[in-house]
Amino acid sequence: AGRAWGSQGMEAAAGSCRAPLPAWWGLLRGLLLAVLAAGPCQGNSVERKIYIPLNKTAPCVRLLNATHQIGCQSSISGDTGVIHVVEKEEDLNWVLADGPHPPYMILLDGNLFNRRVMLQLKGTSRVSGLAVAIAKPNPPQGFSPGLKCPNDGFGVYSKDYGPQFAHCNKTVWNPVGSGLSYEDFDFPIFLLEDANETQVIKQCYQDHNVPRDGSGPEYPLCAMQLFSHMHAVTSTVTCMRRSSLQSTFSINPEVVCDPLLDYNVWSTLQPINSSGKVDPEKEVIIVATRIDSHSFFWNIAPGAESAVSSFVTHLAAAEALHKVSDVHSLQRNIMFTFFQGETFDYIGSSRMVYDMEKDKFPLRLDNIHSFVELNQVALRNDSILWMHTDPVSRMNESVKVQVRNLLDILSNSSMGANVTLQEVGYSQPLPPSSFQRFLRARHIPGVVLTDHKTAFQNRYYQSMYDTPENIRMQYPEGLSPEETLEYVTDTAKSLAEVATVVARALYQLAGGAKNTSAIQADPKTVSRMLYGFLIKMNNSWFQSIIKPDIKGILGDVPQHYVAVSSPVNTTYLVQYVLANLTGTVVNLTKEECLNPEKTPSSEKEMYEYAWVQGSLDPNSTSRVPYCVRSTVHLSKALSPAFELRQWGSTEYSTWTESRWKEIRARIFLVASKELEIITLVVGIAILIFSLLATYFINAKADVLFSIPRDPGAVAY
Repeated sequence: AGRAWGSQGMEAAAGSCRAPLPAWWGLLRGLLLAVLAAGPCQGNSVERKIYIPLNKTAPCVRLLNATHQIGCQSSISGDTGVIHVVEKEEDLNWVLADGPHPPYMILLDGNLFNRRVMLQLKGTSRVSGLAVAIAKPNPPQGFSPGLKCPNDGFGVYSKDYGPQFAHCNKTVWNPVGSGLSYEDFDFPIFLLEDANETQVIKQCYQDHNVPRDGSGPEYPLCAMQLFSHMHAVTSTVTCMRRSSLQSTFSINPEVVCDPLLDYNVWSTLQPINSSGKVDPEKEVIIVATRIDSHSFFWNIAPGAESAVSSFVTHLAAAEALHKVSDVHSLQRNIMFTFFQGETFDYIGSSRMVYDMEKDKFPLRLDNIHSFVELNQVALRNDSILWMHTDPVSRMNESVKVQVRNLLDILSNSSMGANVTLQEVGYSQPLPPSSFQRFLRARHIPGVVLTDHKTAFQNRYYQSMYDTPENIRMQYPEGLSPEETLEYVTDTAKSLAEVATVVARALYQLAGGAKNTSAIQADPKTVSRMLYGFLIKMNNSWFQSIIKPDIKGILGDVPQHYVAVSSPVNTTYLVQYVLANLTGTVVNLTKEECLNPEKTPSSEKEMYEYAWVQGSLDPNSTSRVPYCVRSTVHLSKALSPAFELRQWGSTEYSTWTESRWKEIRARIFLVASKELEIITLVVGIAILIFSLLATYFINAKADVLFSIPRDPGAVAY
């Protein structure tokens, strides 16, 4: 208290012997404080006024395998260029030759996004990047950036096994495939998902960049900046070696790439010990399909025909079989298998075969009685479903007999249904399929069901246009989301018929003796699945069948890319849909359901338990949760190449995805080079003048800022 009083007294004494500060000094101090206080806020405001961010975009990213890098990237600080809209091929002349303001950022019409145009742009330094507008309607000629021979070199056919069928010599499965996804571009390419943002770019171009009378537009010009710098280069061998060295010797390792990985989903009709081994004499029929897709752009993989149509049919067949009363007494078991990462050289199926060979899976290859795979099945002509078999393994007499029996059972199961099954014949190999990875290990009787006899019916294979419209899903106008979820489309009815035929055939293959006419897939269930996996994941049905702690996976627009963080949304949802359709609601509390090992009768080694959210109570906003018991399991879908550290393998998939720091896009107005230089020079001049002025003011501060004494004051 004494110190406080003393300081106040000193200030009072000082005040009595000095003159008051001038009024302008107080105003200057207030102005400086106001500027300093507003500085941080004004910085963000200035950035918002300069840049317009593009928030609904999808980048092309870099992927790598044992020998190559594919995809796109920007420079480390992003790439910038003057925007030019290209809506017809003639517009490319301005970009490639005539335009006076290179490099250019091209806004490309989706109908021109093809191999011929892209290779022209790849071969010039006048292009700094590309923004692609989605074509509406879908390109009528088809568009597939995938390969003409998908997964070539990783299937069963090679110089040692059916060399006449290797490299698609007999049948080109994807004739519209341009291979664009497997090119390497040294500039960024982004997809514009929002039509409104596309229109904003076009308007900016119209206002500032349109050539006038054949001459270049005047500054300021509308420009775009794209950021998508990738950390990995060259190949998986290089990036994994660098990551491995970093992890070994660095305290803070910087990983530059990650293997593509996820989980396979599988369940059995009759429960088996998932941690043990199935008896060698027990026979199992494997039903398989893939659940992943791909396109040119990262995480844009709708996969309606290439993946969803088949795994939805598979799920519906599993539900139909589980409703049959005598399934637990069938002679043979049935395993429903959903493979992840098949798009990238059969990641999921090759891993399951590897695990079976190494006794890391409950089944061994010797347990497999036969193999039925559902491939693309939604685009059937005249309701025909084609049965593909392997002509090489059928040269073995015992395999030939078993395949013949399998084909006959499938054909007989289609009698009376709106599906006609026809055999392709001996002269044609298997299409790209997971079954090929099993054949590499052992001669197994099997069939692949597709909607195509030779080339794919799907003209948008592995592209952003493989959407619900591609499989002819149509809804009446004016339906609410809940009504749309429950509406049974013609596509759903068609796929339910396929599921019915498959379920009946599997029942007979497993030794079922009853009449199969009662086995029927539910079109309403198929409708719900198609809506959830293709239109809107965040719907009331999906909300009710998943665990509360993973409800965040329910995004709006479904995508089925395998990615590097696992499990992805698709895997989780296939797992819980399968559990819902084939499992049983059991009377357990939440505590008992989450810890089934504490309940003596739970048979934890035979079943999986899940405490799910349940539906909303009609009279409140709370849910009614319950416990589901099922035989649904997950198994790792990581290529054996990474387990074995054989990053240059030609036997197994070696695909990795590069890491990156940031992905973003924005547009802004850019001044001419001359104005930028003048601005820089003037700025430097002002800086130098300010420094000199500050120096001289500081040197003469005692003169400039001295406060005159009051002549009337007398000091004692």
